[in-house]
Amino acid sequence: MKNLDLQEIRKQLDGIDQEMVALFEKRMELCREVAEFKIGTGKPVYDGEREQQKIDSVTGMVEGEFLKQAVRELFTQMMTISRNYQYKQMAENGLKANHSFQPVKNLKLNGVRVVYQGVEGAYSHGAALNYFGNEASLYHVSTWEDAMKEVELGNADYAVLPIENSSAGAVTDNYDLLMKYENYIVAETFLTVNHALLGLPGAEEKDIRTVFSHPQALMQCQEFLNSNRSWKQISVENTAVAAKKVILEGDLSQAAVASETAGELYGLKVLRTQVNTNKNNTTRFIILSREAVYQEEAGKISLSFELPHKSGSLYNILSNFIYNGVNMFMIESRPVPGRNWEYRFFVDIEGNLSHASIQNALKGISEEGRNVRILGNY
Repeated sequence: MKNLDLQEIRKQLDGIDQEMVALFEKRMELCREVAEFKIGTGKPVYDGEREQQKIDSVTGMVEGEFLKQAVRELFTQMMTISRNYQYKQMAENGLKANHSFQPVKNLKLNGVRVVYQGVEGAYSHGAALNYFGNEASLYHVSTWEDAMKEVELGNADYAVLPIENSSAGAVTDNYDLLMKYENYIVAETFLTVNHALLGLPGAEEKDIRTVFSHPQALMQCQEFLNSNRSWKQISVENTAVAAKKVILEGDLSQAAVASETAGELYGLKVLRTQVNTNKNNTTRFIILSREAVYQEEAGKISLSFELPHKSGSLYNILSNFIYNGVNMFMIESRPVPGRNWEYRFFVDIEGNLSHASIQNALKGISEEGRNVRILGNY
């Protein structure tokens, strides 16, 4: 008897599901008509106030906290799907997200001026050589911000900046610089980073009392450095600067964490090789230009946007990737200056600005996010 009851319940559920699908199709057809109206009038798809009113209305139709929450989530999802459907309709009618990027066959690499932070022998120097080879004119400045300024002012064609390390994570200061300056990511390069402990020619490891390096390098070598509890760790602006400091000051108790190349360049002795914790330590560097261009075969897009500090805002905006089949590589958040508990998000996605799925996703994000910027397609 119980099995018969269960079968009957399942039959009723199947019937209800069929009705729901039919009603959903009817709802989406009405959404298409709404999209046509908005195309004709130029009205935006996203109306946060209207959506909140709708959610409040439908949650008020049921009793009990569980059902209210369930209805709230159900209708939030439906409205998200409806918005994405409308963005698709608008994109098909030529209403796409605005951007100033122009496609190019290839980037100009020969005879260009390239700026990096630090001094010769720094990892940024190695990354610049890795991408541009010996055909470019390379020069260095003291800070990452100085490198960004050089490009924005037109003194350099490209800047090379570290953005992410496989051990220490994001280089957060450089994310902030991406917002401060009107430069664009046009390429990236990866550099294997093997740190060595470098000392004066006559020094031994037992002599060391102080170790200098960039904060990221010190972080990447924490296991080794912390095993020597008597060593004082001091941050400087660059690994190669640390190497130069040790040779200039001539103190046998001082050492630097830097590349073996930097050691050779400044005449230091390798006291220990590969002191980084992760033996596959890799840093991703971005190549920046003041020209908003992307190569025709580019496959990654970086963008940023801000969101209000309220439940569901991040999910809603990321749904523009989900419903357009766009793969997300990375998301990073940074606090918005002057606005407590509000965040700016940096996202890397797979795709090209010429792809319809990307255009649809960016249309939605440009309507739903604040201060949306495409940082580059590369």
